[in-house]
Amino acid sequence: MAADQGPAPSLRPGVPPGAAPAAPVVTVAGPRVARAEEVLTPEAVAFVVGLHRAFEGRRQELLTRRKSRRAEIAAAGTLDFLPETAAVRAGDWKVAEAPRALQDRRVEITGPTDRKMVINALNSGAKIWLADFEDATSPTWENVVSGQVNLIDAYLGRIDFSTPAGKAYALKPAAELATVVVRPRGWHLDENHLLVDGVPVAGALFDFGLYFFHNAARLLARGAEDPNSGPYFYLPKTESHLEARLWNEVFTHAQAAVGIPHGTIRATVLIETITAAFEMDEILYELRDHAAGLNAGRWDYLFSIVKNFRDAGDHYILPDRNSVGMTSPFMAAYARLLVQTCHKRGAHAIGGMAAFIPSRRDAEVNAVAFEKVKTDKDREAANGFDGSWVAHPDLVPVARASFDAVLGDRPNQKENPGSPEAVTAAQLLDIAGAGGTCTEAGLHNAVQVGIRYIEAWLRGLGAVGIFNMMEDAATAEISRSQIWQWIHNGVVLSDTGEKATAELVRRLVAGELAALRAELGAEAYAGGRWAEAAELFEQVSLAEEFADFLTLPALPLLG
Repeated sequence: MAADQGPAPSLRPGVPPGAAPAAPVVTVAGPRVARAEEVLTPEAVAFVVGLHRAFEGRRQELLTRRKSRRAEIAAAGTLDFLPETAAVRAGDWKVAEAPRALQDRRVEITGPTDRKMVINALNSGAKIWLADFEDATSPTWENVVSGQVNLIDAYLGRIDFSTPAGKAYALKPAAELATVVVRPRGWHLDENHLLVDGVPVAGALFDFGLYFFHNAARLLARGAEDPNSGPYFYLPKTESHLEARLWNEVFTHAQAAVGIPHGTIRATVLIETITAAFEMDEILYELRDHAAGLNAGRWDYLFSIVKNFRDAGDHYILPDRNSVGMTSPFMAAYARLLVQTCHKRGAHAIGGMAAFIPSRRDAEVNAVAFEKVKTDKDREAANGFDGSWVAHPDLVPVARASFDAVLGDRPNQKENPGSPEAVTAAQLLDIAGAGGTCTEAGLHNAVQVGIRYIEAWLRGLGAVGIFNMMEDAATAEISRSQIWQWIHNGVVLSDTGEKATAELVRRLVAGELAALRAELGAEAYAGGRWAEAAELFEQVSLAEEFADFLTLPALPLLG
C-alpha cells in the first residue's frame, strides 16, 4: 500500500524553489504479518520516514567511503592509527556515566527476538539480553515486524508461549529479568519492504526507529519502579568514527523528536571490524554522551581482517578459523587495546561470545565444553573485561562464576586500567604470528557450516545450532571469506598437500549435499532450500569479485 505521511523536511529533486515541500510517498511492500498494524502505525512509520529523510544521504556517503577506504588498504597493504585524530586519543575525556541498569554487565546473553527466545533470554539470569535484529535474525518481514511486537508485549507483561507439545513459557517477576539492549541491523543493509519515494529505508533506521518510537517513553516511565528500563542499543558492523558520529546524530534527532532528554539513549559499539579497532577512542568520543562501552566481536573481526587484507599477501592469510582464539597474539592485542581504551574513558569493556550449545544427551561433551568456556571467561575477567557474552542459558552460571570470582560485589572493574603493555599497529596486524595451518579439514568444516547456516537463514532462521555451536551470520561470513582468501592466494593445504581451488570446494559442496540428503532423507531434503544455499555459498566463496557481505546477494531470496 502507499500512503502520504505528512510534510517532508526537504524538497525532492525537480520541485521549484519556493514551492511547498513534497510529501514523501511511503510504500509498505511486505506480506501480511499478524499484528503488524500495532507496530506500523502511521505515527511510527512517519518517525522512521523522518529518520530516513534526515540521514539517508549521509549513510550512502559513508557506505561509499567504505569502498574507498578498502581501496586505500589494498594499495598500502597496511593500516595505522589516524594521524588527524591524535588529539582525541591523547585527550583527557570520559564518556557519560552509565545508568544503573548498565552498571553491572557481567553476563550478557544474545539471541533473536522470536517469542520463545524473548522469554528464555529475559528469564536466563543474565544481566543483559542482546535482543538481536542483526546477525542472529534472518531479516524476513515476518521476523523484523513480529520481533518488534514481541518486545512490546514483553514490556507490557503480556508475552507467553506454548509449544505444540504443550510446554508453556512465561516471564518471571520484573526484578529478575535481564535488561534489554537491542541490536539493529548494520548500516549496509536495506529494509526492502518499506520504501520512501521508491527508495528502501536503512534496516538500521527501521529497527532502531520502530523500537525507540514505541518503547522509549514507556521504558522511562517505568524507571522509578524498574531499574532495568531505558532505550539501550548495541551498534554492529561499525567501520569508523564517522559512522559512530552518524549514530550519535540519529540519537540526538530521535530524542528531540519524542521529547526525552539528550543522553537518555545509551549504546555499546561492537568493535568487530579491523578499521574500527584503530579508532576505538574516536568512536567513544563521537558517542560520548550516549556511549556505554565497547564489545569484542570475534568472528566478524576475523571476517573483516580477511575482507580488508584478502589480497595483501601471505602475511594476512588466516589459518583454520577454529584454530584462531583470543589467545592468538593479534587477537590478544585487540582485546588488550579494547580494555585499555574503555577503562581510560570510563566505559564498559565487554568480552566475546561463548557459542557452545549444551547437549541434552552427551554429558562428556558438555564437561569438555564447559571447561573451555570457563577457561575463556576466567581469562577475560582476569584481563579486565567487565562482562562477556553467552549464547545459551546453561552457560550463564558458568560465565557468572568467572566474573563473580574477580568482581565480587563490585558491578564492574572500570577502575582496572588493563595491561600496561602498549598496543601497536604491527601487533594488531600480525596475522602471521597466529600460528595454525590451513587444512582440508578446515576447508571442509567451512563448507559444512556455511551451507547449513545459509540454508537455515533462507528459511528464516538466523541463530542456528550446528555441531553443538550456535552459529550466526558472522560465522558464515568468516567461513566463506576464508575460502575465498585461500583460493585467491594459492594456499597449499598442510594435511593433504593439495592446493585450495574452486574445483576442490565444488567437490566438497557436492559431497556435503550428498551427505545431507542421506542424513535427512529424500523427503526432508527436498523440503529444504539446500540447492539454493549451495549455489549462494559458491557464489560468495568462489566469485572473482569479493562480495562485501553474503547477506546482500541473499536478501532478494527472503520473504
